Amino acid sequence: MPPAGSLTAEQLSFFDANGYLVLEPFSSEEDVRALRERMAELVAGIGGSNSTGSCEHHRMEMDDFYFKSGENISFFYEDKAFGDDGCLKQPKELSIRLVGHALHEHDPVFKKFSSSENISSIFSSLEYKRPVIIQSRYIFKQPGIGAEAIPHQDNTYLHTEPPSCIGLWLALEDATVSNGCLWAIPRSHKNGLKTQMIKDESGTYFDRTVPSYNQKEFVPLEVKSGGLVIIHGDLVHKSFENLSPTSRHAYVLHVVETKGCEWSKGNWLQRKIAPEALYVS
Repeated sequence: MPPAGSLTAEQLSFFDANGYLVLEPFSSEEDVRALRERMAELVAGIGGSNSTGSCEHHRMEMDDFYFKSGENISFFYEDKAFGDDGCLKQPKELSIRLVGHALHEHDPVFKKFSSSENISSIFSSLEYKRPVIIQSRYIFKQPGIGAEAIPHQDNTYLHTEPPSCIGLWLALEDATVSNGCLWAIPRSHKNGLKTQMIKDESGTYFDRTVPSYNQKEFVPLEVKSGGLVIIHGDLVHKSFENLSPTSRHAYVLHVVETKGCEWSKGNWLQRKIAPEALYVS
């Protein structure tokens, strides 16, 4: 049996036409459980066994802590998890927003999954020659407070010339309309990149006005636990705030081509070593 990421001609045609592809199922229950249990261990190790009330948690902000997270495993918290005193209102495991951005490099469980044949076969199917995982994220989408992800294109933030970013979004719990599944505008990748975020000596900014989108054009991408969504770097996608009592865990990889593509010097994520040096055959 071929790896789960070996795409058929029909699947490749759908992805080319629509800018996304849902592979369901993709990962086994064992793989999903291993990733979730390992993340629970990582979260349990933050600041002792129970850090409710601690005021030393990092919010999701584009600052120096965030910019340095590209080469380590860093923890970010939901803004709504904090009280007026600046401290967490509930246990850390119900307050954390995401963990990033180098789980695939520094944690053995996440590295094993990220470098698996199931993952690498996707990029063989897409005819990438030297793909590199440039970023990994574990997203919690906490019940009741999980923040929205505004409409965006991944190439805006992880840019190569020419653009080559592909997102892999693995559901670690059922992702539904009620708990904040992905939404996308089919075929929007055909319209190209609308804006690029630049980080330089003057700060962080967008090179063009961030566009607005017709909300009626978005369609939900509901997926069962273990399913994978492949996302073209120019596809416009988003997720709503999670107001439900159910979390929506996901593991996300962003991959770029390094053969014939140059990593943009204005990207927020700048590695101490060149991206192409991270390639693993």
